[in-house]
Amino acid sequence: MAVVDLFDLPREGVLLGIDPGTATIGVAATDRIRMMASPVETILKKKLAPSLERLLHIYDERAAVGLIVGLPLNVDGSMGPRAQSVRTLVSSLLKVRDLPVTFQDERYSSAEAGDIMRAAGATRRNREARIDASAAAVILQDALSRLERRP
Repeated sequence: MAVVDLFDLPREGVLLGIDPGTATIGVAATDRIRMMASPVETILKKKLAPSLERLLHIYDERAAVGLIVGLPLNVDGSMGPRAQSVRTLVSSLLKVRDLPVTFQDERYSSAEAGDIMRAAGATRRNREARIDASAAAVILQDALSRLERRP
């Protein structure tokens, strides 16, 4: 299926969102009716193959129908080395499994996730352990908001 537009994803079913970092991949999922996105897990990215295997296991376990990938654009909207690294990760994933993937601008998602966690009273240790999965939930929630405005 490869990379698709957000509005070309299936209209129903669970979506998975990821926040790919240099050392981890934060994972979040929607509920079946796509009312909300929740953090699921942070995958340590020591080696690529086991990380992708774990991601696909979560995808299958949740019966997901699409993957939203946070794309770390520069402040001016251009693609830098981090964004290219994410595109390479997606390319590797699509070589393992053909599934519908779309990119979502993730600028400031980690900062927003940190603010949400602080407001909820999360300890610093808890925030550090869950920030990537929480950022994935922010990315996924942003995509859900865009889908609500579907033309």
